[in-house]
Amino acid sequence: MAGTGKSTIANTVARGYFEQGRLAASFFFSRGGGDVGNASKFVTTLAVQLALHVPLVQQHICDAVAERRNIASQSLVDQWRHLVLGPLLMLGGRDTCLSYIVVLDALDECEGENDVKIILRLLAEARLLKKVRLRVLITSRPEVPIRYSFSQIPKAEHCDFILHDVEAIIVNHDISIFLDTELASIRQEWALGAGWPGEQALRRLVLNASGLFIWAATACRFIREGRGFAAKRLSMILNSSTSTSAAEQQLNKVYLTVLKNSVPREYLEEEKQEMYSLLKQVLGSIVALYSPLSICSLSRLLHLPTEDIEGGFADLHAILDIPQDTRQPLRLHHPSFRDFLIDEERCRDLDSLSPFWVNENETHLEIARRCIQLMSSPGTLKENICNLPYPGFLRRDIDDQTIADCLPKEVQYACYYWVDHLEHGNSHICDGNDVYIFLQQFFLCWLEAMSLAGLISESIHIIRKLQSLLEVSFL
Repeated sequence: MAGTGKSTIANTVARGYFEQGRLAASFFFSRGGGDVGNASKFVTTLAVQLALHVPLVQQHICDAVAERRNIASQSLVDQWRHLVLGPLLMLGGRDTCLSYIVVLDALDECEGENDVKIILRLLAEARLLKKVRLRVLITSRPEVPIRYSFSQIPKAEHCDFILHDVEAIIVNHDISIFLDTELASIRQEWALGAGWPGEQALRRLVLNASGLFIWAATACRFIREGRGFAAKRLSMILNSSTSTSAAEQQLNKVYLTVLKNSVPREYLEEEKQEMYSLLKQVLGSIVALYSPLSICSLSRLLHLPTEDIEGGFADLHAILDIPQDTRQPLRLHHPSFRDFLIDEERCRDLDSLSPFWVNENETHLEIARRCIQLMSSPGTLKENICNLPYPGFLRRDIDDQTIADCLPKEVQYACYYWVDHLEHGNSHICDGNDVYIFLQQFFLCWLEAMSLAGLISESIHIIRKLQSLLEVSFL
């Protein structure tokens, strides 16, 4: 179940084994996190970490890379067997290794059911190793492809542990310790008195958490962000929940409380509706993005003033990781917030649909439209955009700052993901529409930008996706 503490456990185990010198590698998937949202760099990332953390296998991995320099562009199966399994199997008789662990978090967040199945099948091949013992810790929601893949692995070779089946008394004790520690810190920070919040309030919070650590963490961030109104916010949390609700309903309520509280009550109704619309547009974009963007980049992509976005997010630190540097990417504290926003049933305020509910298809189409508008705007994409001295100038000879100046993050994002947004918005290309016009005017400039961004091989896959979106008329 979302919010039960899977990623926290994975992080704790990875850190503990790293400090012991026994962490072979780790990979934390995150939907919408760019390279960690899919499996394209999964094996190569493991191989690099393996070379760093297991000295005996380092030379074997280096030799494997030298032997097949294009290995990073080959299939996951080839990468795994050439870069990871093969080098580990080469360890000789005199090589002695401790057992190592690979930590893989949030496998359900990896895009592509087939890739998920392949990853689990490949990891199961670790049993072939003789000279090194490689254990694998995987955390995931029990999605169908994952359950099916585990059913294909002999039961003697894996152990399953269901977090939401842990006895309630144990979970509640842990949540109580967490809440007591966090609230004590808030009490000291805002001088709220020695007895605050009191045993009764603490017990009610533990019951309202319903076994979800993410509920407790979000509630504490919300209370802390209230600053001088921390006590008032605690009352809001207690009054907005009842201990009889299911765990997911409790999480829904705390998310709604945070969102509604971000719009000042003293606003006029018209002003509230305008604020709701802004938050829905920006939050919807954040949860639909395939790679996180900063406030600066998001404002340029959505064509919204930076100060409007900053103002709207001023009271949303409980659910968003908002860096002080507006050039750093915005991130969700937890993927359950994305699930909440895009689920029409969960995102309800009493019996009515919340103004924050995000229609996923419409949001993808809107982002695709914004991407095309950005790429089509004067000066964004043009021939020789980096002002290179002559044709054939090598990409490796262009410094990163020149590319960053000529192709800002939001432009690179638009170039890479605009077709994905079209596809997920169930859009089609036909004569005369915006996509058709963009390709007529900017196709070659787009290819140049993709090349400069180091994404020319990906452009082939994008063109294939475009072909699948063609709407053909037969006369």
